[in-house]
Amino acid sequence: MTAVTITTGGFEVDASLIATAFGLDPSTFQARMRKGEVTSLCEAGVDADLGRFRLTFRHAGRALRLTVNAEGELLTRAMFPVARANAIRTLPTD
Repeated sequence: MTAVTITTGGFEVDASLIATAFGLDPSTFQARMRKGEVTSLCEAGVDADLGRFRLTFRHAGRALRLTVNAEGELLTRAMFPVARANAIRTLPTD
């Protein structure tokens, strides 16, 4: 498998690619993902970005963003800090 494979069910990303970015070994990464400590988001490009996908993984105040094309080829990779998720807030019911 290449680093990112597109299947009929979605995207498959090599765990070692993400784990290494967060300084984890793949088995620790997978355990943390199962616990919800690592989250992911997939966004499909529109207009000029049609055919591109942005895969974002978050863990411990950091994010890894991979941009891939429709063949799963890695176009860009970026790491950056993000705010840690807080407890779910509910809005007042005035």
